[in-house]
Formats: sequence, structure tokens, C-alpha cells
Amino acid sequence: MSRMSDFILRRRGGSSWDWTDVFTWFWLIGGFILMFGPAIWLVNSSFKTPAGLAEFPPTILPYVTAEMMVEGQDKPLPLYEVTLEDGSTAQLVELRRVGLVAQMVDPAKPDEIVRVNIQDRTPVRSVSFATNNYVQPFLSFDFMRYLGNSVFVTVMATIITLLTNSMAAFALSKYKFRGRGFVMFLIIATLMVPLSVILVPLYSVITAMGLFNSLWGVILPTVATPTGVFMLRQYMLTIPDELIDAARMDKASEWQIYWRIVLPLTAPALAVLAIFSVVWRWNDFLWPLIVLSRRELYTLQIALNTYAGETNVQWHFLLAMTVVTMIPIVLVFVFLQRFITTGIAGSGLK
Repeated sequence: MSRMSDFILRRRGGSSWDWTDVFTWFWLIGGFILMFGPAIWLVNSSFKTPAGLAEFPPTILPYVTAEMMVEGQDKPLPLYEVTLEDGSTAQLVELRRVGLVAQMVDPAKPDEIVRVNIQDRTPVRSVSFATNNYVQPFLSFDFMRYLGNSVFVTVMATIITLLTNSMAAFALSKYKFRGRGFVMFLIIATLMVPLSVILVPLYSVITAMGLFNSLWGVILPTVATPTGVFMLRQYMLTIPDELIDAARMDKASEWQIYWRIVLPLTAPALAVLAIFSVVWRWNDFLWPLIVLSRRELYTLQIALNTYAGETNVQWHFLLAMTVVTMIPIVLVFVFLQRFITTGIAGSGLK
């Protein structure tokens, strides 16, 4: 532990601070805030009430104003710490507010109204997590159906992407045929074509194939990715050809070479492509919005957009559901992140 603290706190200037030490700490702390600040804000805000979200200046932790029932009132009233004119303090509840003056009463004496400037009162608050933000959408929103659609699209698209892209990469890296370089050039050239350019012809093809309003219409057009073919080909080029020649001498078929030798050796690159594919499919919004018009087929991203319109943008529910949609991506990254460095370094991607 002491060695770790020595490593973290060591300074180039020895006992004094060098300018590089200051710059390093500033860079690291700033990077941490930029990278994790939005995610931390999102998670904390998902536990806030609507009043907490509308509060200015915003707070990091979710606070809730204490409330108290008062005789003669139908609902609990907010409790405040009030500084009275004689300098003493008391806890009063607010009946109503008129301009800059709040009409308040002592819960023990509900008939005596005290008029207080709003600058002289402070809400009595405590940290409280509004877990109902996560419960209510599950009751009023068919979350599990949309979650199942998103999981199906993501899993199937990722499996087919890994299979088709690895086959194409195997052919382009281990077979020598006329036009191989031109085919690779065409695949890389498609990286320059944005989805919006091919949107109309792609929609026509999907409609002609009868895949409109089908989850397969979302899956199939996106499985052949030039990024995946390029990345896997670059990684497979590092596998020695002698290994494949030895397998052929042992009477292994081309399928056995691909399935039993090349694919296991390409596992780090496949893991990286799997992470990319999961992130792409899970967060995809435009293409599912075009292909799917039946509500029961919506993916989670489309359903959340529809839910926002139905509920007049109840941000506390939307933030909670956004956190839930992030969980699968985070889990995939956590379990496969050890392959990222190896896979990217092996495929030569920057």
C-alpha cells in the first residue's frame, strides 16, 4: 500500500513541486472529470425527484425536502428552517408563496400565519434516493418487451457480424487470387460512405425482401462492416502461413483450418469487434426508426423516444431508463476489456 501511494504521489521535483507535476495532476484530474463526470451526473440525477432536477444551482447528490402534515391541510407541506425577525430560528411549513413573501405556520400552531421573506428560509433536506424512478417505468412502460427486442437484435447482429466478417477476412488474408487487392480497396472505400447516402436504396431492398417491420430487417443490412473486415484481416495477416500449410498437410479441410485454427488465434480481435458491434447495435437509432413502425417491435432506443413524447418529458423516468440501457454496454466492456489492447494492437488500428 505504501509503495502504491509512493508511486501515485511521487514528484519529479523531489520534495518540491515541478511544473510538470502540476500539469500532470491537472491533466489527469481534468481527464477524469471529462470522462466520468457526465456518467456520474446521469446516475445521480436518475435518483432525483422532479423538484430536485429543477433545482438551481444543481446538486450532486439527490436531496429531498422534508415534509410534514399540518392540521387542516390535505397533503404534507414542505418544511423550512426560518430565521425570524428577532434573530431566532424555527422550523415552519410553507402554506403558499406570494411573490417574495412566503406564508408559513408552525406545525404546533397551525392558526398563526407568519410571513417570511423567501431569502430568510432554508429547506430542511436530506439525502434520499428516489428508487421509484426505476420502478414506475417498468409498471407503466412495456420495458421488458423492448429490452428483449434490443437484446435479440444486438446478439444476432453481433454473431452474424463476427461470422461473416471473419470469413471475408480469412479469404482476403490467406488466399491469393486475382483482384484481392481491388476487393480490399472497395471494402475500405465503403468506410467513406455515410449511412444517410444509402438509406433510400437500402430501404427499397429491405421492403422488396419483405423485411419491413421485421427485426431481421434491422439486423441483416448492418452485419457486413468494412471496419470489422479490415481489422480482422490485419490481425489474421500476423498468423504464420506455415501453420496453415502444416494443417493442410495433415489433411485438414479449409473449413477446419478456419474454424479450429484461425478463429481461436483471432480471439482478441474478435473480442474487440464484438464490443464495437454491441455498442453499434445497442445504440442504433436511425435505422430501426425507419424499418420498424409496429410498436411491439420497437427496440429500446426507439421505445424510449416514444415514451418521452407520451409522458410530456418526465426527465426523472427518462434518466433512470437511460441508466438501465447503459448497463449491458458497461457489462460487455468490463468482461471483454482485457482483449481491447491486444486486439487493437494486433490489428494495427489506431
